[in-house]
Formats: sequence, structure tokens, C-alpha cells
Amino acid sequence: MKHFSVAVLAVALTLSSTVSAQNKQPQDTTKTEQLGEVLVKAVRVDAKSPITHSNVSKEELAKRNLGQDIPMLLNFLPSVVTTSDAGAGIGYTGLRVRGVSSQSTNVTINGIPYSDAESLGTFWVNLGDFASSVESLQLQRGVGTSVNGSGAFGASINILTDVVNEDASGEISNSFGSFNSRKHTVKFSTGLMNDHFEIAGRLSNIASDGYIDRASTDLKSYFLQGSYVDDNTLIKAVTFGGSEVTYQSWFGIDKETLENDRTFNPAGQYEDENGVTRFYDNEVDDYKQDHYQLHWNQRYDGNWSTNIGLNYTYGRGFFEQYREDDDFDTYGFNPLVVNGQLVNSTDLVRRRWLDNDYYVINANANYKTNELDLIFGTSYSHYDGDHFGEVIWARFASQSNIRDRYYDGNGKKDDFSAFAKATFKLNDRVQLYGDLQVRNVDYSTSGINSDLSNFVVDENFTFFNPKAGITYELNEINDLYFSYARANREPNRNDFESDPNINPEQLNDFELGWRHKKGNFSFNANSYLMLYDEQLVLSGEINDVGAPLRTNSGQSYRLGLELEAVIPVTPQLTLQPNLALSSNKNTETIRSFDGEIQNLGSTEIAFSPSVVGANAIVFQPVKNFQVSLLSKFVGEQFMSNTEAPASKLDSYFTNDINLIYTIEPKSIFETITFTGLVNNIFDEKYVSNGYYFTFDDDFSNPGIVNTVEGAGFYPQAGINFLAGMTLSF
Repeated sequence: MKHFSVAVLAVALTLSSTVSAQNKQPQDTTKTEQLGEVLVKAVRVDAKSPITHSNVSKEELAKRNLGQDIPMLLNFLPSVVTTSDAGAGIGYTGLRVRGVSSQSTNVTINGIPYSDAESLGTFWVNLGDFASSVESLQLQRGVGTSVNGSGAFGASINILTDVVNEDASGEISNSFGSFNSRKHTVKFSTGLMNDHFEIAGRLSNIASDGYIDRASTDLKSYFLQGSYVDDNTLIKAVTFGGSEVTYQSWFGIDKETLENDRTFNPAGQYEDENGVTRFYDNEVDDYKQDHYQLHWNQRYDGNWSTNIGLNYTYGRGFFEQYREDDDFDTYGFNPLVVNGQLVNSTDLVRRRWLDNDYYVINANANYKTNELDLIFGTSYSHYDGDHFGEVIWARFASQSNIRDRYYDGNGKKDDFSAFAKATFKLNDRVQLYGDLQVRNVDYSTSGINSDLSNFVVDENFTFFNPKAGITYELNEINDLYFSYARANREPNRNDFESDPNINPEQLNDFELGWRHKKGNFSFNANSYLMLYDEQLVLSGEINDVGAPLRTNSGQSYRLGLELEAVIPVTPQLTLQPNLALSSNKNTETIRSFDGEIQNLGSTEIAFSPSVVGANAIVFQPVKNFQVSLLSKFVGEQFMSNTEAPASKLDSYFTNDINLIYTIEPKSIFETITFTGLVNNIFDEKYVSNGYYFTFDDDFSNPGIVNTVEGAGFYPQAGINFLAGMTLSF
């Protein structure tokens, strides 16, 4: 808490220059752009909606788009906490909103679900440099509006990719920075050819050695779209994807190592035959993912329009590990006799694979008049994923053959939803909102999992998710709104593996807010009460591949207040603060400790800081130059639901400087933009994420059970920088 008073003096902490105040996003003006917005209209809300949201435009993302993943670009939004396994924002990154894990955040791209259907998580590492192809995104906090795919329990992020450009253009962007980080991007657009056709695309390569030892990242990605447009039709074929090779850094480090060697990475560590400590050079995650989308938007008259979206995603890849002295039983190997000695363990290298196919079809219709805006539609998706493991080298391979699978399983998921939502202007001051969704989920697994045990799940869930709200316009500069939303969400694969009797979670979300806007000044206040039944909270533990584990928590709640503002101090100086205060509680927590059952009563929900804030001080002395001081505060939090002292993460307060300078040459290039970002300028030594575990030690003292605690930490980088230049023509 040593920096908290400083943060308060900095105007309550808050929003980055990359993030606009709510409802500040520029509106599209051309017919082609309006048709483009139809792709996400079914999952987005507008400025007057009673849904709590923030909009981020392409221009705002570009201010800090120097290679870091999308979660890092959203770091300064209200109630957002981000983390990076490699410590520098490139590679495996994640975000939590209102303390809710990424497995409970719904992400869509052009209305197509992107969150993994089986794990429910979002792997931003598979979207290298995707921010360079984003036209805009909207983050809705709480349940939000009805979405395609899994339900939103903390937030939903819906992304719209590049719209059709009328004029031909090109862009070359290069950036370099600390830890040998670099980004190289080439973009182009043909503009509208014959007033109807456009082809646009992007190629990118991002690489970094990472702040953590050997936590390297190599991301190659592409984006290509072909579009046909006329006054009432937009057809877009979009393909994007790429590959990532990331050295593993999900193990974290213990407290002693954190204090003495905070960049140490235990991944790949082993001892050779001479007892010398070495690190396996290919302890990597290697994954490829390709997306193919086809969208047809049709406007029939001044009232009716439709959208059909098709998607196919092909994902495949593995993570590779060197294993020391593993038991033969783990791989189904038979014992051997070597030189007269019985051998039943071996050093080996294994790969654990995921190979999956994902199909989606969305169909929506929109009827709009001056008083009524009605949207209804359906979404269906099918997921088919193979999980299998191979031993690619072993010191003693027993009876195994190359490409043998020591485990082999499959997961299938069918997800169907239908919704209807409407906004109705009752009069000049009152606007009503209603949203009904029915969702059916069928999930089944078969075969053997990585523990060599039968893993069979056959579950079917039907959820009804109603939502309603009202917006009251006090006058031209003040709105009040209230909304209620109910959401239900199924467990994921890891949930079923850790507890076959896991239950789906339920949420009743109440939101009450005030929006004030006068000229360039705006202020938004939102309070929320989220009441959960069987919330799937993070337990603090991780599994053997670094994925966080969850558990049902019975009755729990999140109560909070979110404040954000844009304050123009002078024509050149603007403050953009936000602050989130919350109380996040499990109503009752029961645990086993030292062989005894303990009732701890009400406890803090894991990974849920009660204070999160940010602030941007934006100074623009001349038209083409801007400098911003970006501040972020995250209060202390526990990594367990038992408030165990060993699981506490300390609060932290970081500050970044962002500089942007644009030259407008008279020939060749339209603009030349120089961008600089210095992160953590005060070299704060902080930890943004970790894990906590316990186990019963009943061997050292027979008859006495002692509970042993442990924790792992993911340290983040100290002062570091990124600098880039973009040539636009």
C-alpha cells in the first residue's frame, strides 16, 4: 500500500490514453462502414444502453501497439488487471475483469466466438499482432448483452476487424525494445476497385526473449480479407491466424527465488550424467491456428437488415517437455532388464498434443425504426478436439514405437443459442431494454487423459438468460440507467477433470449507473451487485500444464463501484482517471487443514483486489505530438479463497510514458509516426499473478497430519522500453 496515497493524488488512478471515455468512439459515416458494424451489432450495445461498457477505437490501440498482446493494450480500462507469464507483455498474457478469470470472459471476433470451446479460455498468444487488424472493440463488464458462445460472467470483449477502405493504402511498421523484442508489420488495401471490391491484408512477425529467463516468443501471423460492397450488400471473406512458439514459463518461482533471482525459470531444468544442471532447449509450446470466416450483411430497406456469419477454425500443436526419471507406468512401458539391472524409469522427451476443429454459424436479423431497435437470431457451434501424447525420445524406450500415443482422448461440444433483444424508446427521456436468450450445451469426452485414466463426460445443459434495463435521460448531459441480467455457464474440461461432480455456475447481475457528458468533460459512475450460486472461482492451484483450476464456491458475491472521467484541464492537457472499489466474498469457506475441518466463514474471493485504478495524464502541446503518463494501481489480493497469508500478492503501482510524434510529408508517405513506450519507469518490483497449493504431509510424523503450504509467483519486468516507426502511404 506504500504507493496508494500517491495514486490518490494522481486523481484516483485510471484510464490510459489508448482508451477513450465511454461513448467517445468515433461513429462510422459511410454506408460501407455502417454495414461493417452489422457484424458486431448483435453482441454490442450503444451509448444509451443500460449495459456497462467501454469502447476502444483503432486509433487508440495504435498509440501503444508496439508488439504487446491485446490484454496489455486494455490494461488501463476500468476494473481490468493484466498479467504476463514472460513478464514483458509478449507471449502468454491474460486479463481479469472485476476479479473474474479469463475462463469466464467471452471473446468474439466479428460476432464469432473466439474463446476456446472446451477450456473456455482465451489464448491471446495465438493472435499475434491482431491489434493491427482491429477496427474497434467493446469491453462490456458484468453479464452484458447476449453473446454467441459461452456466457460472460465478468466481461465480454467483442472485436470488429478492419472495415472496407475506399482508398488504396499501405503501411510498414517496425518496433524494437528491451529483451530483444521486435515487431515487423506490413499492411495493404487495394481500396474499392470498380466501386465494389476490396482486398486487404497484413503479415506480422513478433519476437522477444522475454523478461523471464528463456521465456522467448516467436509469433508469425497473417490477416487477409476480400470484400464486395454496394449500397445494401456487404460480403466479406476473412482469414487470419498464424503460429506461436513460446518457451514455457508457466511454472513460476517460490518466494525465496523471487527475492534472490526473480528472472529464474525452472522450465526444462535437468541434470546430465555428470550431475551438471542444464536446461532443455526445446521446452516449448508450439501451436498453429487458422480461422476462416464468411460474412454476408444485407440491408433490405430502411428498416430491415440481416447478417449471416460462417466460421471454421483449425488448431493444432503441442507442448514439448524433457522429463527426468519418469516411471514407466506413466507411459504404459514394460519394465526392462539392462545389464542385469531392473529398469522401470527413464529420462525422456514427450509431446502433448491438441488437434481441433471448430465450426460456427450465426444468423441474425435487425428491424429498426425511430422508436424500436429489434435484433433476433441464432448461433450454433460444433467443436471436436483430440488430446493425445507422444514420447519422441527416451533413454530406455521399452516396447514403445515411434508415434505411439501413450494417451489418446477426444472432446466434443455442441453449443446452440437463440436470442431476441430490443431497445424501445418509450418517450424522449425513457429507453427500455430487454434481452432473452436460450442456450443448450452438449459436452462429451471419451478415451484416456494425460493421467492414463478413463475420462468420460456426458453432460447436457439448457440455460435461460433473461436481461432487462432502463435508461432515463435527465437532460441533455445526464443519463441514469439500471439493468438486471441473469447468466448461466457450464464448467470447462479442467473443471471436470479435477471434480467429476462439478456444477454449472449461476449469476444475477444488478447494475446502476450515471453518465454525465458536457462538451469534452465526461464522468461515468457505475455500481454493481453480482450474486453468484456455485461460482467457479479460481482455487489458486494450477495443473501440470500451468492452467488455473477452479472450484464451486457455493454462495458468493461481488459488490463494486466503478468511476471514470475525462477531464480537460486546458486545451493541451487532459486527465483520464478511473477507479474501481469492490468487495468480493465467498459467503462460507470450509477447508481441511492439519487433518481438521475448519469453517472460515466469509472470505475474500481469490484474485479479486478491492482496489483497481488507473490514470492518464495526456499532454498535447502541438497537433502532431502527444506525451502521456499512464499510471496503474492494483490493491493486494489473495491467491486462495482461505485468505492464507502465504497466498497474498502485494499491491503495486506502475507508471508508463507513451510518446507519439507524427510527420506529414508532402510526398511518398502520407504520414510517418514515431512511437515510444517506457514501461514501469520507476522500476517497481512487482508480481501480478501466481498460484497457491497445499498438501497433507503424513509421512514425517506417522499418525499426525501436517498441511504444507506453497506458492508460486510470476514476476513482471522492471523498467523497459519499446520504440517504433510506422510509414503510411
